[in-house]
Amino acid sequence: MSKRPAEEPSLRSSTISTVVVMVSTFASRLLGFARIAVIGAVFGASGEADVLNLVFNIPNNLRKLLAEGALSSAFIPVLSQEIVRDPDGPKPRALVRNILALQFVILLPVLALSVVFATPIINTILDFPEAARQALAADLFRYLINYLLLISVSAVLVGTLNAHNRFFVPAVMPLFFSIAVIVSILTLHRRLGVYSMAVGVLVGGVLQVAVQSPAFFRLGYDFRLSFRFDNPEFRRILRQWLPVVAAASIFTINQQVALFFASGLEDGSGSAMTNALTFWQLPFGIFSASITTVLFPRMSREFAQNDTAGLRRSVEYGLRYLFALLIPAAVILALLGREIIAVALQRGAFEVQYTELASRVLVGYCFGLFSVGAFTFLQRFFYASGDYKTPLRVAIITLVVDVALSLWLKETALRVVGLSIANSVAFTLGGLLLFHAAYRALGGIPLRAFGVTVGKAALTVIPLAAFIIAFRALTGEWWVHGSTLANFGRLSAVGVPSVAIVMLMYLALRVEFVQTMLSRRKKQ
Repeated sequence: MSKRPAEEPSLRSSTISTVVVMVSTFASRLLGFARIAVIGAVFGASGEADVLNLVFNIPNNLRKLLAEGALSSAFIPVLSQEIVRDPDGPKPRALVRNILALQFVILLPVLALSVVFATPIINTILDFPEAARQALAADLFRYLINYLLLISVSAVLVGTLNAHNRFFVPAVMPLFFSIAVIVSILTLHRRLGVYSMAVGVLVGGVLQVAVQSPAFFRLGYDFRLSFRFDNPEFRRILRQWLPVVAAASIFTINQQVALFFASGLEDGSGSAMTNALTFWQLPFGIFSASITTVLFPRMSREFAQNDTAGLRRSVEYGLRYLFALLIPAAVILALLGREIIAVALQRGAFEVQYTELASRVLVGYCFGLFSVGAFTFLQRFFYASGDYKTPLRVAIITLVVDVALSLWLKETALRVVGLSIANSVAFTLGGLLLFHAAYRALGGIPLRAFGVTVGKAALTVIPLAAFIIAFRALTGEWWVHGSTLANFGRLSAVGVPSVAIVMLMYLALRVEFVQTMLSRRKKQ
């Protein structure tokens, strides 16, 4: 068993990095909401907001397969292993040049064809009722599709910096994108109309690359392209990329099947699902994605060093802190779902019944908040360990269970709520299967500390739930009046103390996440 090298970050350092990513992600999500609000305020009345959002979703979804999602899951473990073996040598640099070259080899022809054949492409995947909007979508597509190259190069930089334990710059980088889009729309929309967003998107893409470049250069990397694709490590990335794409595609299919089922139910069911997921993804993106971002390269290095003890500790650490953060978040979302959705969305045509339905769907998803977080984290453990088949098999099982339960529950009195419950049950099963496989692969995982964290989180949930329930009982059904300044004040009056209760309880109970942050002594 090899010893972890001195430069390997302590768990306290990893915790601090996780908090930095969380705070940055939270700020990014807030700016993302502001960006959506600006688009709606400036273009919503003319219906051009629909064109902008749907066209921008095309390159935004493609990046999950070609950049940030699947490719990063295959790229980071291999690069991390090469950094362990040859930290200052040429191999990691050559590998990054290969990946950058791959992006250009794949994307330049795609972009060229997209620009030339924009109209038939848009006519195939979008179907606006007005010919003018369809033509506008095709014209915007010619500009916005170029964002795919910029975000793909940015993703390589993010993966490289993360593999070297650099998290701050990649974490704040999305802020520049939202700022660029907001500023561009506000300053240019009178002259350029909807094309002001295209300017903002492209400028934001350039900024995402530019902001990370100095740190990238300081580590000894550059933007030279290497087309020598006989590199065995590069070929390993390509082999691993395919099963990750397959797993990602399964979850995309899963979401589309759920929306298809919802479309066959009562009016408003599909919107209830998408609105519930919008709020569900806020704590998931802040907490789960942040922990996984920091621990994924760490686990990749530990596997490269044959450090099984370190891997066990990282897996146990990740699961403990996911539970400590996601369980209180799930309780708050489940108990305050109506109030949150009403304050955020209930105005105009969005009436009380839509808030009520979306909140019940949200409760169903909250049951699986920790399960989905654990599932995603354990997926990354297997990717870090070079095992891409186990996550794919479990993803298929999860999909089958989700669809089977959905077919049954949507025909019961639960209706669309049954779809969210089916999703939570399926991912709980999937998470347990991945945990069992990880337990066997590691020769056991210490569960005593995890059990202690579960107990402390359970003790914290009791006063948290009691406070929220008491507040609701004393203040009545104020949420039915929707998005008003007074209701925002009431939501703040219950939300801020709820977060304070969790923090104070965790401090009093000496929950490990808080203790690790506050500890002055760096422990390995």
